[in-house]
Amino acid sequence: MDYKDYYKVLGVEKTATTDEIKKAYRKLARQYHPDVNPNDAAAEQRFKEANEANEVLSDPEKRQKYDQLGADYQRYQQAGGGRGGQAGGFDWSQYGQGGGFGGGSPFGGEGEDFSDFFSSIFGGAAPGGRSTRPGAGSDYQAELELTLEEAYHGGPRTITVQGKNLRLTIQPGVADGQTIRLRNQGGPGRNGGPNGSLLITFRILPDAHYARTGDDITQDVPVPLYRALLGGEQTVETLGGPIKIKLKPETANGSRVRLRGKGFPVYRGEGKFGDLYLRLNVQLPTHLTEAERDLIKQLAQLRDEN
Repeated sequence: MDYKDYYKVLGVEKTATTDEIKKAYRKLARQYHPDVNPNDAAAEQRFKEANEANEVLSDPEKRQKYDQLGADYQRYQQAGGGRGGQAGGFDWSQYGQGGGFGGGSPFGGEGEDFSDFFSSIFGGAAPGGRSTRPGAGSDYQAELELTLEEAYHGGPRTITVQGKNLRLTIQPGVADGQTIRLRNQGGPGRNGGPNGSLLITFRILPDAHYARTGDDITQDVPVPLYRALLGGEQTVETLGGPIKIKLKPETANGSRVRLRGKGFPVYRGEGKFGDLYLRLNVQLPTHLTEAERDLIKQLAQLRDEN
């Protein structure tokens, strides 16, 4: 049974930070995910290897023990890999919780459905064997793209993971990069253990009309020149529906209007919303008629006289 270099699997250095490890894992998970590579055994294997490496390296305690284990495991192999708890002058019982490989997982594992290497060393089984203790299944990773409007309103969506259609209800106000956990929707448990979870990360697509900052929204609003000069009422289409605003006379181009409680819904904050900021862009008229030109000339003449 060969030693598994989890750093090599993820393509990171042994000095990699936790964030670098997570980033490398997510990149591989997206690249080799079974949903992206259906019926591709090689991609599925790479996906499983990445999951296993992340399981160890993303946990500080597990990673520390794995690092301690590395060179000693190679010595163990070279000495013939004896089962008696000692080989090559090295006492493996210091990694177990009851002595040797049979004394429990040095990583506190519960026999998860990983490789023989993981199970034999980290899952409490003897070399060449598998743990018979119940263990939780692997977690699945998935991403779900939403428009800003879909993130605003929430609602039911269907996502396909491992060939299985799952229906979920999205809560209004989800953010880009936010991850939710669906328990019992991951890999099957081992030896009667519970299934893993499905972790869904939301990706909110950019919007041409609205800019979101936290729970606040900024929106550009075109205002006709005459309404900016004279003031009046204007209807604005927002994510929450049309609203009417009143403009003061002589409203300057680029003016901002803040509407409290008209922004993005606060995630799981019943009835709570951020603010809506309107940027007023005064629009110059085009394709003027002769009558309109005459009126503008009169205005210019009046302004010059004053």
